[in-house]
Amino acid sequence: METGGIPPTDPAIPKDPMSALRQWPVRLARPSDIPELERLIALSVQKLQAPYYSELQRNAALGSVFGVDRQLIADESYFVVEDEGWIIGCGGWSRRRSICGVGHGPGSCGGGADLLDPQTDAARIRAYFVHPDWSRRGIARSILLASEAAIWEAGFRAIELAATLAGEPFYLVHGYTACERYEIDLTATLKLPVVRMTKQDSGS
Repeated sequence: METGGIPPTDPAIPKDPMSALRQWPVRLARPSDIPELERLIALSVQKLQAPYYSELQRNAALGSVFGVDRQLIADESYFVVEDEGWIIGCGGWSRRRSICGVGHGPGSCGGGADLLDPQTDAARIRAYFVHPDWSRRGIARSILLASEAAIWEAGFRAIELAATLAGEPFYLVHGYTACERYEIDLTATLKLPVVRMTKQDSGS
């Protein structure tokens, strides 16, 4: 593809406030989506995270903190939103202890792949990325609603996540509370500030 696997900008899409209320259909991500997801994540990070993190931070975080966690796809808890066959957003949730990152190496934020207990542990919201040309149109919101519905259905009573500085306002609007600010080690000298946020099941 001439666009390198990234959907072209559609100037015909109106950027009006009501577009953020649209409910986009979501589907589960498949292993065959991984190459396209990797390209989307890189573009999203370099564009949407630029006001909050330096180029050094963004580059170091790609592939460790920011990337495709294949375990989420295997667990069938990672969603994508498409437009005309192009993936324009992704994100999901996890029943495993790791709160962010790719795998369990540097940038994984610890926790590992152990399964959580829905009665005592908080489920995780994980790895949300939207194509820059499609931001603020309700894509992340649609994925979040699908993730939360699956979390409550699985019997969890609380949710925890590690938000980027760019993502913190989005989660605040959707009922999450900032509990702790901390830094993820990217290298011996480079760190990535993030925000631990939580949400309780309103029915619990």
